[in-house]
Amino acid sequence: MLSVRSVLGQSVPRRLPQILLIAVFTLPGLASAHPLTFTDTTVVLRADGTFQIDLITDLDALALGVPQDAADAELVATLTAMTPAEFTILIDRLRTLFERRVRLRFDGEPSPFDVNFPDYGTTAALESDIPTLLGLTARLTGTIPAGATDVEFFASRAFSEVNLTVQDETRGITTRAVLERGARSEPFALAGPAKPVGMWSAARQYLRLGFAHIVPQGLDHVLFVFGLFLFSTQLRPLVWQVTAFTVAHAVTLSLALYGVVSLPPALVEPLIALSIVYIGVENVMTERLTKRRAAVVFSFGLLHGLGFAGALRTLGLPQQEQFLGLVSFNVGIELGQLAVLTAALSTLGWWRRRGWYRSRLAVPLSLTIAAIGVVWTVERFFGA
Repeated sequence: MLSVRSVLGQSVPRRLPQILLIAVFTLPGLASAHPLTFTDTTVVLRADGTFQIDLITDLDALALGVPQDAADAELVATLTAMTPAEFTILIDRLRTLFERRVRLRFDGEPSPFDVNFPDYGTTAALESDIPTLLGLTARLTGTIPAGATDVEFFASRAFSEVNLTVQDETRGITTRAVLERGARSEPFALAGPAKPVGMWSAARQYLRLGFAHIVPQGLDHVLFVFGLFLFSTQLRPLVWQVTAFTVAHAVTLSLALYGVVSLPPALVEPLIALSIVYIGVENVMTERLTKRRAAVVFSFGLLHGLGFAGALRTLGLPQQEQFLGLVSFNVGIELGQLAVLTAALSTLGWWRRRGWYRSRLAVPLSLTIAAIGVVWTVERFFGA
């Protein structure tokens, strides 16, 4: 067993402390809130020849150009402090953003639409669970071109992944799709029988979302897996830890998706951050894999699985797609973890057999991971 003091007394490359200090202050801001958010979007094609698009997103954050996980009360305060002239300009810019960043194409041609914010100024918006001045709904309305045969939806990378529902009232058909950021939907036919979404196409959507939940959006999971990598220079401890973590999060992801277990995100997310702190600190204290370490990693895997499940549940998977979505999303997560480990091996693998690897790389990097975890823990517990 090594003490922190004895380890830190060993030499460290000159510039590494500065690099790690920068990481501590910059990386937490990239993942201050973990849950994967979707822009729930409903496109209604009405029998009277008009269309309506409702996009559910944090309009306050979008208007101010800040991340969707910014403190809601502060956003409301910023907006209410504006002069009427400033606020009018802001609303005009927000409308322009939707006009430029969202497209509904009929037969490949974009259709114009009006932009309104129906929740703005309502008591329900200000008193909701998410305090907001502008509301959470942007409503886009327009006219379906005569003779149109198909329709496509597009939202730029200004929005998160899109959970898309298209309702064709004339034919009584509802179609769903999940779009990556900045991706265009496949064409939805406006005549003839509905084209079912192929099993592989649906599986590919969920697999991509699972991968994106690790890389690039799951920085907390990335640091946890990287912490497992740093624990030992031997392959066997890494395999045991990753296996325990994988099995555990697969179990709770499945149980949570089917409603067997449930914990509020307000509790899960800070605990995930604490798990990163623990792994980073223990990496410094020991490099020997014990049954207790494996059990702890398994326990943390159960916790991370609840975090994964929170992202998947927000999609509201149809009953017939639950199993397919679960398996594909899980495979995407594993591929994301594999990408993290591959990147770590490619970057640090050359030095893992060097005598100074632990003192100069593994320990400083583990301490950095722990420090970032502390920042995230404070942010998530106290909403900093």
